This record gives sequence, structure tokens and C-alpha cells, in this order.
Amino acid sequence: MRRQRSGTRTWLAVALALLYPGAGHLYLRKGLRALLWFGLVFATTALSLPTSAIPDSGGISVETIMAASRALPTAASTAIVVLFALSTIDAYRLARRRNRRAAAAVTTEENGGEQHCPHCGREGDSEFDFCQWCGEPFDADGS
Repeated sequence: MRRQRSGTRTWLAVALALLYPGAGHLYLRKGLRALLWFGLVFATTALSLPTSAIPDSGGISVETIMAASRALPTAASTAIVVLFALSTIDAYRLARRRNRRAAAAVTTEENGGEQHCPHCGREGDSEFDFCQWCGEPFDADGS
């Protein structure tokens, strides 16, 4: 019997987010969030790039890109690295949340409509969004 995978691959979302901010979010089908991360990094780079780093010829080559990256101020480079890290963390958290929800849905179906509270471990009724015993929401991430 073949087991069907219902979740997303967290590692792939993280790898894509490391490649460029927003790419991991596209994999997770969060288009608006991906556009926001892409735009934020692009705007940060465009606003912090000195005009002296842009070639007059208008041609783009590896040398001009390397010269432009060397011309970036340290604060701008740090901001871009921080944005890459935050985008990666956001993609990781989204993928984990999606996988937990998919696993909870499968567990609920297997239990015949009953689910276990991630906080207290008691069985709860799936009609409610919260545990009748401890009052915490059934979503493990609290949202």
C-alpha cells in the first residue's frame, strides 16, 4: 500500500527562500507574500545602490554586477542579508504550519471525528475549534 504525502516539503521551501526571498513562498502558494518579500528586497537594493555603481553604458555583465555589489554600503548589505534570513524563517514557519494542519486533518479523519488536544492530550470533539478541557485552540501554533 502506497502512502500519499499530504504536506509540503519544508526543506524545499527553505532552500527556495534562500535562493531568493519570495521563491519559497511561491512554492507554498502564497503569491502575495512572495511578491512582498521580493519587492522588499528589490526596493532595499534599488534605494541603497549608489548611482556611481550603475554603469553609463547600460550593459549588464558579471563585472558590473560585482562592482555594484562592492559599492553597496555595509548597512545596505546587512539589511539585505537580514531580509533573506527573515524570508527564510517565514517560509519555514509557513511550511511547518501547513504540515501540522495537514497531519491534524488526517489524524481527525482516522479517529472518526475526534482529535487530541496538542496542549493537554485529551480527546476533544472536532465540532469545536478549541479543547473543552483546557480551553486552548486545536491548532498547535495557536492561530
